[in-house]
Amino acid sequence: MSDQIKHECGIALIRLLKPLTYYQEKYGTSLYGLNKLYLLMEKQHNRGQDGAGIATIKLDMKPGNRYISRYRAMGSKAVSEIFEYVQKKFVDIQQHDPEKMKDAEWLKQNVSFTGEVLMGHLRYGTHGKNSIEACHPFLRQNNWMTRNLVISGNFNMTNVDELLEQLYELGQHPKEQADTVTVLEKIGHFLDEENQAIFDELKPKGLSNVDITHRIAEQLDVATILRRSAKTWDGGYTIQGIFGHGDAFVMRDPAGIRPAFYYHDEEVLVVASERPAIQTAFNVPLDVVKEIKPGHALIAKKNGHISEELFREPEEQRSCSFERIYFSRGSDAAIYQERKQLGRLLCPQILDAVQGDLERTVFSFIPNTAEVAFYGMVEGVYEFIHSKQREALLNRSDKISDAELERVLNLAPRVEKIALKDAKLRTFITQDADRQDMVAHVYDTTYGVIQPADTLVVLDDSIVRGTTLKQSILRMLDRLHPKKIIVVSSAPQIRYPDCYGIDMSRLGEFVAFEAAISLLKEQGKEGLIQEVYQECLKRKTADRLKEENLVKAIYAPFTDAQISARIAKIVTPPAIEAEVELIYQTLDNLHTACPNHLGDWYFSGNYPTPGGNKVVNQAFMNWVEGKNQRAY
Repeated sequence: MSDQIKHECGIALIRLLKPLTYYQEKYGTSLYGLNKLYLLMEKQHNRGQDGAGIATIKLDMKPGNRYISRYRAMGSKAVSEIFEYVQKKFVDIQQHDPEKMKDAEWLKQNVSFTGEVLMGHLRYGTHGKNSIEACHPFLRQNNWMTRNLVISGNFNMTNVDELLEQLYELGQHPKEQADTVTVLEKIGHFLDEENQAIFDELKPKGLSNVDITHRIAEQLDVATILRRSAKTWDGGYTIQGIFGHGDAFVMRDPAGIRPAFYYHDEEVLVVASERPAIQTAFNVPLDVVKEIKPGHALIAKKNGHISEELFREPEEQRSCSFERIYFSRGSDAAIYQERKQLGRLLCPQILDAVQGDLERTVFSFIPNTAEVAFYGMVEGVYEFIHSKQREALLNRSDKISDAELERVLNLAPRVEKIALKDAKLRTFITQDADRQDMVAHVYDTTYGVIQPADTLVVLDDSIVRGTTLKQSILRMLDRLHPKKIIVVSSAPQIRYPDCYGIDMSRLGEFVAFEAAISLLKEQGKEGLIQEVYQECLKRKTADRLKEENLVKAIYAPFTDAQISARIAKIVTPPAIEAEVELIYQTLDNLHTACPNHLGDWYFSGNYPTPGGNKVVNQAFMNWVEGKNQRAY
C-alpha cells in the first residue's frame, strides 16, 4: 500500500493437551509449545510493528510457586526480543546441566514460561499510547487462582463510554478510559461473580476452602461468563483469554468482523488470526484449519475438553474485506485467489482507459502488497489479447500477411518492474520543502523501458490519503516521461472511517472525502455540509440503535467517476508533465472477488453495528468543528 495505514493486531493461543513429558519424548524438547508460539507469532509478524507480548500458565502448580509468566516488548523487533529473553532462561541449564533440559517436570517446576497454556499477541496500535503498558497481554491478578485473568486481542469497541458507565454502576473504578481496560474488567467482574456463586453453593456442604477451589476450577461456566460480559459490546473483536487455573477461550464478534482460525488434534489446540500461520507452524493441510463462528467462543477447559459455544446471537456476517485486500498475508490459499480476482476484474476499466492500445501501454505495480492482484490483472489482459488474436485469425475473409500474423501472435502485455522502494532512505529533514524533495526519492525507478508515447498503468491495493501519490510516486513516475499515468486501486474508494481496529478514523484524511467536499463547493452545493452537520447534532442524543450514516449524503450528488476524477486532480503534483487518471475497484467487483467477506463499511458506509453509524457521524462533526481527534 503506497499510503501507510495501520495493520490489525494478531493473536496466537496454544493449549498443550498432553503432559510436557509427552512432547519431550515425541519431539525431543520440553519447549515444544514455546517453539510453536514463536513460529505462530513470526508468521504473523505483518500484524505487529509496535510491540508484542506473551503469557503462559502452568497447570496444577502447588501454592507458593509461580504459575503465570508474562513478558512484553516494544518496537518492530519485539517478537525476537521476547523470545531471546525467554531463551536466556535456558542457556545456563543447557551449558551446565544439559540433562535437566530433558526433564520436562523439573523445567516446569523451576523455569518460567514452561506452561501448558501459551498466549501471544502482536500489537499494531491504532489510537492507543505506544508504550509498554499498552502492549497485550493484560493481567488481572488475584490470590485466588481461579480469579486470575489474562487477555489479549484484536479489537476496538465503539461504545467505551457506555461500557465504562456500566463498570461505575457495578462499583468499579477503572484506571483509564480504554476498551482494553473495560473488556478486562468486564470479564473479570463476571469471573468473580461466577467464583463467588460456586463458593456460596459449596460452602454450606462442608467442603474445605481448598476443596472448593478445585471444584470451582471444574465448574466454572466459561460460556456464561462471556455471555454476561459481552452483552452490550459494540465493535469488532477477537479476544483470547486464560483463567489462572488453565481454562482458555477465544471469542469472535457476532458479525465476524475480525478473523480467528483454529486447529486441534489429540496433542494440541491452536488459534491464530491467520490460517497460513497455523498451517506452516504445525504442518497441517488447509481443510483441517477452521474458523471460529461469529458470536461463538472456542473454549478449552482445564481438563482438555474443547467446545465452540454461543455467547451472542450471530448477526449478518460482515467479515472485514480489508483483511483480504491488504492485512492478511497473501499466502493463504483463498486470499491469494481473491487478490488475483481483484486484479482481473479491473481489466475492463483499464482497457477502456488505454483504448485497447496494448502496444503503447506498460503495466506495473507499486510494491509490494499489490503484487498478487497485479498477477491477476496481467492474466486478465492476456485473456483480452487471446480474444483479439482469435478474432483476428478466425474472422478475416482475406489472407493475413506474414507480417500481420507475426504482429498478432507476438502481442503481449508489456510488464515491467518500475518502482522499487529504497528502504535505506530516511526523510530526516524537518523543513517541509526539503522534506518533500526527500520523500519524492523514497522510490527508485527503472529507466529506459518507458517511451514518450507510452501510457504507464500502475496497480496499488488501495489509496487512502493520496499524500504518497502526490509527494512521491507520481513525481517519481513522471521522471520516466510517459504520456499518461493511470493509477489503479484494487480496492474501492475509501470514504468512511473504520472503528473496528484500523487506524482510519478522521474523515479529513480521506482523499475521497476531500474530493466530495471540493466538488460540493465548486458546484455551489456546500450548504449540504451544514445540513448534514445539523442533522448529526440532532441525532447525537438519539437512541444508539436508531443511528444511521448521515455522511452518505455528502457523496450522494456525485458518481464514482466524478469522485475519481477529482481525486486525480487533487493528487496530481504541480508541474507534472504526464496526464494522470485514477481507476478504482467497484463495490460489486469487490463482493464478486471476496464473496465471504462482505464487510465494506469503509467503502460503502454500511456499518455492521450501530456504533459504526454513531462514529461516522461524530467524525463528520469533528471535521466541521475543526477537531482533529478520534471519533470514539
